[in-house]
Amino acid sequence: MDENGWVKGMKVIKMELGEPDASGRRRPVEIPGSEYEIELDTVIMSLGTSPNPLIASTTKGLETNRRKCIVAEEENGQTSKAAVFAGGDAVTGAATVILAMGAGKAGAKGIHELLSK
Repeated sequence: MDENGWVKGMKVIKMELGEPDASGRRRPVEIPGSEYEIELDTVIMSLGTSPNPLIASTTKGLETNRRKCIVAEEENGQTSKAAVFAGGDAVTGAATVILAMGAGKAGAKGIHELLSK
């Protein structure tokens, strides 16, 4: 945080799949020494199954539909606001985890394409 209490970055750590447990599931484990910080000025929490009504009312230029869901391109998650991507329940409303995962993958592709220009 900066001197005014505003976010200025996020500390992250790389993960990898560990060995299978008794049920055969491989859980993510931290990669020691892989911590780094990403500079940013905004963090949007992604919790729940419906769009946060504050997003539309506080983000100028962000198009929403009649259900207050964020309008985003299905293939890359791009919204009506430049360099802002969305997916999951904020776009579709309550849906399956599989659909949200697909939207996350599409959004990651869109963000990668944007940053690779």
